[in-house]
Amino acid sequence: MGMTDSGAARTDGPADDLPPLADTSGIRAPSTRRGARTRAALVTAARTVFERDGYLAARLSDITAEARCSIGTFYTYFAGKEEIFAAVLEAAQDDMLHPGMPHVADDDDPAAVIEASNRAYLVAFRRNAKLMALMHQVAAVDPAFRELRRRRGRAFAERNARRIAELQQRGQADPGIDPLQASYALSGMVSRMAMDQLVGEGADLEELVTVLTRLWINGLRLTDSSGRPAR
Repeated sequence: MGMTDSGAARTDGPADDLPPLADTSGIRAPSTRRGARTRAALVTAARTVFERDGYLAARLSDITAEARCSIGTFYTYFAGKEEIFAAVLEAAQDDMLHPGMPHVADDDDPAAVIEASNRAYLVAFRRNAKLMALMHQVAAVDPAFRELRRRRGRAFAERNARRIAELQQRGQADPGIDPLQASYALSGMVSRMAMDQLVGEGADLEELVTVLTRLWINGLRLTDSSGRPAR
């Protein structure tokens, strides 16, 4: 399970306990339906331009040309490139949300849960690969955005750590490892592999699922309910 923001099939809690993908608190909402449509068209156009040109090279004139509106119209809704990028992330947030490793019930197979979570994460990452790469670009130049991503990554790591601790308490994971550090290491591995292999490389997703799940199982020294090594 990765710590970057992406989709997953199951959750272990509400999404509103996580930091948002971007701070949109200062962006005014349109007051009319027509305004809402224009704003939505600008956000859609901005995602197209950002993904095509990259964050640094993207120009407001390219965004307005894509949206077929004027620069003046742009400034009716957004103060600049930073604000519209935040709006792009806000619009994509539900699709990119990755809630982390779900709770493992007594009758669940932990290895199967990890495999399903990894697959769901990688599928959604691949669907949003260009936007995920953009987020890395922006984090490199925007300290506020970088801090928001750090806090969000910490929240996901803590969720996974709670699940690892549950497995330790049940005698199904190595009791000698720190759950939070294990979560950072294993989740970070998935996130890095997703970025390296799914952005541009076109790696086989099922092969990635198999390798990453095996490394999770081996890293936790995971066992099934009978004490046998998980497969």
